[in-house]
Amino acid sequence: MAVPEPDARLAQEKEEESEEESEILEESPCGRWQKRREQVNQGNMPGIQSTFLAMDTEEGVEVVWNELLFTDKKAFKAHEEKIKTMFEQLVLVDHPNIVKLHKYWLDVKDLKARVIFITEYVSSGSLKQFLKKTKKNHKAMNARAWKRWCTQILSALSFLHSCEPPIIHGNLTSDTIFIQHNGLIKIGSVWHRVFANALPDDLRSPIRIEREELRNLHFFPPEYGQKADGTAVDIFSFGMCALEMAVLEIQTNGDTRVSEEAIMRARHSLDDPNMREFILSCLTLNPDKRPTANNLLFHRVLFEVHSLKLLAAHCFINNQYLMPENVVEEKIKELDLNMVMAEIRREGRPGAQWRYSEVSFLELDKFLEDVRNGIYPLMNFAVSRPHALPRALSQPQEDPQKAKTPTPEPFDVETRKVVQMQCNMELNEDKTQWHLTLLLILEDKLHRQLSYDLLPTDNSKDLATELVHYGFIHEDDCEKLANFLENAFHKYRSPPLTDRATRS
Repeated sequence: MAVPEPDARLAQEKEEESEEESEILEESPCGRWQKRREQVNQGNMPGIQSTFLAMDTEEGVEVVWNELLFTDKKAFKAHEEKIKTMFEQLVLVDHPNIVKLHKYWLDVKDLKARVIFITEYVSSGSLKQFLKKTKKNHKAMNARAWKRWCTQILSALSFLHSCEPPIIHGNLTSDTIFIQHNGLIKIGSVWHRVFANALPDDLRSPIRIEREELRNLHFFPPEYGQKADGTAVDIFSFGMCALEMAVLEIQTNGDTRVSEEAIMRARHSLDDPNMREFILSCLTLNPDKRPTANNLLFHRVLFEVHSLKLLAAHCFINNQYLMPENVVEEKIKELDLNMVMAEIRREGRPGAQWRYSEVSFLELDKFLEDVRNGIYPLMNFAVSRPHALPRALSQPQEDPQKAKTPTPEPFDVETRKVVQMQCNMELNEDKTQWHLTLLLILEDKLHRQLSYDLLPTDNSKDLATELVHYGFIHEDDCEKLANFLENAFHKYRSPPLTDRATRS
């Protein structure tokens, strides 16, 4: 019998290993989520004993299957309602720069209990991994990328801190920040502190914090863990992340913690005075003197996109469902490139003109794509207002008899936004009823076609609300779809419907 060549044998071994990792070990009760053998390290919640790659069979995307194990089944059962309430509220948290928690369920058997929850999978790896690769290739950090990353991290922190009461991340390190291939930043482990604080002492054993790792101690300020600490904890951690992003790596003493001398060397190596002032303001030892996340978003080192340009881009994207898919390309073809786009007139000296020929439409497309992907969030420039924080995440434990958990909806929540809508209405054969066909194009290019025979009592608002309820559209798109349907109803079935019915 012939012995396989070394290269062929190696390829065969890799193929077998890949098949083993893709093997399905377990399914969710609904059958949508399939757990694989391959383990991943996403850092979504420190203390999670097992994290596996999984498949979302409905959307066809990879997700993370997280398992939180409890060895004391009796203690777990005593607090089961509290845990359910907490996870039901965690699923509702939605921000483009925060790792999304999609679904959860409990698995209680024998002497142990598990909480299993599905989170978004960020395949590109952590910020720390990216910085190490960049340094290994002897490259310097791009200033523009640094600004964009800082803006996205601060956008997420501003969202959390503007809740009432404020949500403190409490675990922001370069290990819990992730980067997607398109440059979108995602913060994991967002709920770690709320999660740890919400659990009673007898159930808190599975939870650990990154602060236990010596290499991450420098991300935490002196006041960390004290009763008086607040949102300024996250600002200090962010400042250390921003410093590490700028210099690519802060040297450690072997496997021990980063020294004060290493941090000082990193700070003094910053050439840009605005960047240095920005970072040092975050690292101030007195927490009362640290700026807020919202204030940092307006710092001169970050505020690079003119607010009018950003507002225009968001307005365009929010209303793109009313336009053809290739509207930008078609409009560009119609333009006279010699036409004056903008002009500044000056007395006593020549003015300045900008023509369409001076605009890079490729850069415009890239900017719109970045805005669509959440890289330039509009909330940076909006008036800050408190977001309601679910009581289960902010209040001490209540008696389960007084705080009943609502029955979970049997339908999955749609997390993707609609970017384009089209609809058509036709009368049936006997001309007595309208048939509605609705095409929805979601932000990941998924086309969703729905059809429905309209009843005389149907209205646009109720139909849109029903589509949200059954998980066909995102809750934020409800009003937009209702207005779209209302316009379609006026167009198709205003007065002519009764006339046609009478004639028939």
